[in-house]
Amino acid sequence: MCDGCACGQKERQVPLGISNRHIHLSQEHIDVLFGEGYQLQEIKDLSQPGQYAANEVLTVVGNKGVLQGIRILGPARKQTQVELSQTEARQLGIKAPLRESGNLAGTPGCVLIGPKGPLVINEGCIVAKTHVHFHTEDGLRMNIKDGDKIDLLVKGEKEVIFCGVIARVGDTHKLDFHLDTDEANAAMAKNGDFAYIVNRD
Repeated sequence: MCDGCACGQKERQVPLGISNRHIHLSQEHIDVLFGEGYQLQEIKDLSQPGQYAANEVLTVVGNKGVLQGIRILGPARKQTQVELSQTEARQLGIKAPLRESGNLAGTPGCVLIGPKGPLVINEGCIVAKTHVHFHTEDGLRMNIKDGDKIDLLVKGEKEVIFCGVIARVGDTHKLDFHLDTDEANAAMAKNGDFAYIVNRD
């Protein structure tokens, strides 16, 4: 169904980055969960410059379930954020809304358990909206601006088009299309696969 369209053109190709459930913590909450002045220990760089997977993990408790070993991503942020797939949110009994990262007002909270004990957060649980990162140069090359909504075809074992994906363009970004595990599973896609821009607003 893609013969002759933009999805067959290499210059419209974007690599996939599949994002597992994870937590971003404020420094205040790092201090509560791990001890005053604690610094996260980096174990792996992530696709976006300056971001990393930390050695530390937490347990997340919802109304109906518990998830253990949830990875923390660093560095510390202004506000704590728990990013889940819809499947995981349902397992926990948390009605996590679909939101852009950082848009946490009115979202449900949960209990986080770390080495120093539990912490109740009153908001911060979301299912992250699908988004794609572009370095400024990539945006210029592909004629994509920050905030544009674009449609991308993921060519895993299944072909799935994701519509209205938010573009994030800036000098600190690296070309990468972020899917959560539910979305990747729907396309039977894996890290190293590609998506192709087929349309934009």
